[in-house]
Amino acid sequence: MELVEVKEGLARILVPKAKRIYDAPIFYNPVMSLNRDISVLSVKVLKPKRVLDALSATGIRGIRYALETPAEEIWLNDIKEEAYGLMKKNASLNIEGELWEEGDRSYLWGEKIVVINRGDANRLMAENFRYFNFLDLDPFGSPVEFLDTALRSVRRNGVLAVTATDTGVLCGAYRNACLRKYLAEPIRGPLCHEAGLRILIGTVVRYAAKYDLGAEVLLAYHRDHYFRVFLRLKSGAKKADRSLSQLGYLWADKSGRFEYERGFLPSRPGASGPLWLGPLKDKSFAERLLESAKDHPLAHKKTVPFLQLISEELDVPFHYDTHTLARSCSLTPPKLETVIQRLRELGYRATKTHFSPTSVKTDAPFRVVVGVMKNVQAD
Repeated sequence: MELVEVKEGLARILVPKAKRIYDAPIFYNPVMSLNRDISVLSVKVLKPKRVLDALSATGIRGIRYALETPAEEIWLNDIKEEAYGLMKKNASLNIEGELWEEGDRSYLWGEKIVVINRGDANRLMAENFRYFNFLDLDPFGSPVEFLDTALRSVRRNGVLAVTATDTGVLCGAYRNACLRKYLAEPIRGPLCHEAGLRILIGTVVRYAAKYDLGAEVLLAYHRDHYFRVFLRLKSGAKKADRSLSQLGYLWADKSGRFEYERGFLPSRPGASGPLWLGPLKDKSFAERLLESAKDHPLAHKKTVPFLQLISEELDVPFHYDTHTLARSCSLTPPKLETVIQRLRELGYRATKTHFSPTSVKTDAPFRVVVGVMKNVQAD
């Protein structure tokens, strides 16, 4: 296996050389560097003591946690023998300390403890009940098969970070797969990415409730080919009930109009869900991430602008796509900035959204948004 060195954050990592990333024997995706930036910033802000990167591959994420955050004990894990060997190389390349091996586990002792494990992620998490303050699940595809053990491995008041890369499933391209994996009805169209993210959160919330755990969303977003969620787990049946009360259903039509309601079951046919209808961010947490990103000299060039957009985004369920509305009303799509300005002049809140460059988040009702677009056209 031929290796090449890449730099990301403060880390220098050896990765397999391959014409296509999916052909490599050990997976490394440079596109996910922004994802890892935000994860590193989150650990830096939250300051957890024990961190697990459950599906490590090259070890890049966990090594960055060791180099760039205050975490004291960082675990890296992968089931592949080749990945285990590469993680040890990369850890030794970046972190000073003595490497001690014991079976399928190695310990790097230095200023911090880095544990490198070869094994099944579910087994590792099951063996470490309520041990980790921050647990990172970044699988290829759906995270569903890891949720039960992950939720039992995170300490009370700890944070679970989850990635889902099966966006086609969550966005309705593969409806039956969404029904099987997430027990939810997806939606196609301009709301599919936000609905898919909310289906993912709703699934984790339902899994957590089985263990009398509530979930507080610190940050959730869609980017490129994946969804990413950071959830703080709150112990107690009442907190679980409170989280479940934030689940509900969505109805949308081709005109761009949508409705949603909270409830255990939908009140009428044609609903998408169940999905999360609560906040997608803790505003204070998002602002702290942004400030930390501005001080990080090696962050990806798109990290700060992306966090800026999320920090300023109005946190209400769903958005209006101006191009969809324009088509349904036989209008020329107006400038998004003009629509936002007009809505604010009418006393409504309105912002851009990271879900779509042609959409607006607003608390204005559908008729008002359409009226503003018609008035802009008339002007």
